[in-house]
Amino acid sequence: MDADIEAVRGKYLNLDFDENEFFIDPAITTEYARLCGETAERFLDPEHPDFQASPTYIASLSGRRMLPKDFPRFGIGMDAGKAIECFQPVRPGKPITGRSHIHDIFTKTGRSGRMVFVVMRIEFYDQDGNHLANADSRSVQREKSQ
Repeated sequence: MDADIEAVRGKYLNLDFDENEFFIDPAITTEYARLCGETAERFLDPEHPDFQASPTYIASLSGRRMLPKDFPRFGIGMDAGKAIECFQPVRPGKPITGRSHIHDIFTKTGRSGRMVFVVMRIEFYDQDGNHLANADSRSVQREKSQ
């Protein structure tokens, strides 16, 4: 890995740079589930004893910032995918807290040159501090040619 990426990793990895509160609205989560084609009643019926937001709903939540204020630019950026990891159900009708940090930074080299991948993670917690889920957003920056 190049020295400049190692320096960025050393400065930014696992450093919280944003915190945001979200109210999980039951009307929104049920409509989201319906539009996604969900059929399980626990995602569609607020009266269900195990009512919860569908796991992919968490990926629709975002913090105020995607990257730290002074994070360097390596080139033109593009979306490189999302991933969700659920530990406990997200319960509509209750607030949750999302804390953002850079989870990983790595490079790949292709025909067009070096590409820098950044994985920004939001960790979601309930009011009791229980870790509910992680949502990773990957971006790729194709390095500007010199």
